[in-house]
Amino acid sequence: MKKKSLIVVLLLFMTFIISACARDQDVLRVGMDLSYPPFETEEDGEPHGISVDIAHLLGEYLDREVEIINTDFLGLINSLNSGEIDIIIGSMSITEDRAQSVNFTDPYMYFKIISLINQDFADVHGIHEDTPHEDLLAIEDVQFVGVAAQVSTSIPENLGKDVIEATTLNSAITNVVQGTADILMMSAFPVTNGYRENPNSTMVAWDPFQSSPIGMAVAIGNDELLEQANAFVASMDEPGGANERLADIWDDYVKERLGRYGMEFFFEE
Repeated sequence: MKKKSLIVVLLLFMTFIISACARDQDVLRVGMDLSYPPFETEEDGEPHGISVDIAHLLGEYLDREVEIINTDFLGLINSLNSGEIDIIIGSMSITEDRAQSVNFTDPYMYFKIISLINQDFADVHGIHEDTPHEDLLAIEDVQFVGVAAQVSTSIPENLGKDVIEATTLNSAITNVVQGTADILMMSAFPVTNGYRENPNSTMVAWDPFQSSPIGMAVAIGNDELLEQANAFVASMDEPGGANERLADIWDDYVKERLGRYGMEFFFEE
């Protein structure tokens, strides 16, 4: 009798373990750095932002629960490849270097790389908000600043420019504000936020240096999730799809913050 009871207990325990594993597999662990509002941030201690909404829309598409894993941007790829997260949805530009370590989806957004410029530098060189980026590149003896391991550093470096490598976005903006750097190339929100906080010492030039494709990333070999994520990306622009839903939520906020554009600024290449 005792032996039968023990077998029953063991079977119940194994059923519980199997069920728990199945539940865990249903959770899509999404990595992002929650320090880049409004795409990745926190509100009342909870993940919040455009990328958070995209993650939940992907989870809805896949019929999977989503868990947001807050991870430093520089550690996202390592966390993906170590199995701590399943997918990166964190405003990550698709680059050749990163594509050596992960598999990217097709682009789901495009971040235009615009300029935060020191106001004194702009005054000396006659720069205004519609100055073509070719004119900015033609100016000699320009000191650029960028954030380490991000396109704000790699783009001007690839253009043969001298770049101060800052460890954080705030320190990069401070360089421009204080005049130790002249130009920060970056996507729209960091640039316009820097300007909003420093309207007397900086300005924004809107002509983009390039349109940086943003992709989700999965571990090399995870072909099933890559195919699923690509199918979701392909559906985003359909009527009633994710892009329309994101615009309904975020368009007014984006127009207020950018001043010129709504969510279409990120949907179009």
